[in-house]
Amino acid sequence: MMLVDNIPDHILWDILSRVEKTIDRNSLSLTCKRLYQLDNSQRHSLRVGCGMDPADEALTSLCSRFINLSKIEITYSGWMSKLGKQLDDKGLLLLANQCPCLCDLALSYCTFITDVGLRYLASCSKLSSLRLNFTPRITGCGILSLVVGCKNLSRLHLIRCLNVSSVEWLEYLGKLGTLEDLSIKNCRAIGEGDLIKLGPGWQKLKRLQFEVDPNYRYMKVYDRLSVDRWQKQHVACENMLELSLVNCIISSGRGLACVLGKCRNLEKVHLDMCVGVRDFDIICLSQRSSNLKSVSFRVPSDFSLPSLVNNPLRLTDESLYALAENCSKLESVRISFSDGEFPSSSSFTLSGILCLIQKCPVRQLALDHVYSFNDVGMEALCSAEYLESLELVRCQEISDEGLQLVSQFPQLRVLHISKCLGVSDDGLKPLVGSFKLDTLAVEDCPLISERGVQGAAKSVSFRLDLSWMY
Repeated sequence: MMLVDNIPDHILWDILSRVEKTIDRNSLSLTCKRLYQLDNSQRHSLRVGCGMDPADEALTSLCSRFINLSKIEITYSGWMSKLGKQLDDKGLLLLANQCPCLCDLALSYCTFITDVGLRYLASCSKLSSLRLNFTPRITGCGILSLVVGCKNLSRLHLIRCLNVSSVEWLEYLGKLGTLEDLSIKNCRAIGEGDLIKLGPGWQKLKRLQFEVDPNYRYMKVYDRLSVDRWQKQHVACENMLELSLVNCIISSGRGLACVLGKCRNLEKVHLDMCVGVRDFDIICLSQRSSNLKSVSFRVPSDFSLPSLVNNPLRLTDESLYALAENCSKLESVRISFSDGEFPSSSSFTLSGILCLIQKCPVRQLALDHVYSFNDVGMEALCSAEYLESLELVRCQEISDEGLQLVSQFPQLRVLHISKCLGVSDDGLKPLVGSFKLDTLAVEDCPLISERGVQGAAKSVSFRLDLSWMY
């Protein structure tokens, strides 16, 4: 105890700041009064949830103890009524009054929160990041009242906010011009066409994630006026770095097709089950975004395309050739086809995939349900001088002969094999004892045993669950 008392404040402060785990900080702060007081001043983040009971009193105590809180996450995942009443609007009023430094707030499964609570948060002038995950009582009116008050909001994530229908808040944020990171996932009443209301805010946006719930798609009708607005308004995407679109309908000349065609500095693009994307869209994207470092495509099969779309998705090797030709910084590639269906016969082939590997410095390659990738492809990877990580999921044309070639990949350090039916323990034998790989993960491959993976890498994980086959 005397030793701690003799340490100068600035040194003790630095020592405490290096303790990252919450459980360790809690234990350390209980050893003496001085450490307790320093921890109270230094603690900037807090994550709480079901353990707060009664919620308001517990939160009041925590905010009084940790006076410099700037990041708070409240999650009620797994909550049941017997665990006590959840935090409600009164709790958000407490946060607004007692946390003057609050700049990052995340609320998950907070089903008691309403628009009234968001209006209380509008007084948090420093709030720059807000994430709402399944807060079903929140509406667009509540979000509007918050963004009007929080002039520094740069990140907004809305996930499964089922009653957010009006999007006046989006138009307001566009005029405010502070938003850099926008994520809207499975908010049933917000469609692709609504994003045009961001207006001048596109200029500032760096990250956009937009995911539609395909089971509850709100099919908004594009009238001539909305189409003209997309075509006439200048959607400035020069600062966009990351773009992720899931289950979106992309039609030529309107909606998100306008965004794809105007991004110039993209580094990451993820298109998951987006119907209507054409080779033309990807070719234009590759020509404008030469800084692209990561691409991820999950495409529907011929059998999973909705019949209501006039221009179904038809991505071919032409898209991959364009990326290989124009994106010399491409490091991460992920290609997959929809579950349970055979991939489109007119989509990506082995030739297009290998073109990317040969012309770009690809370090991470992930293939899921890609039947065109076989032992010939594995042989070609023997000359992939940059490849460090390979993930093969349901690639049924790869045999032991192809898997054995992994030992010849020049830079490979991480290998993940999952649900591959054509490989067995024999395919891993050249790796056993070589310790070429840092990490090997084998999951749900019926012909590979736990014994067969032992010694095949410095770190090995094995799982066998064959329920996916039946």
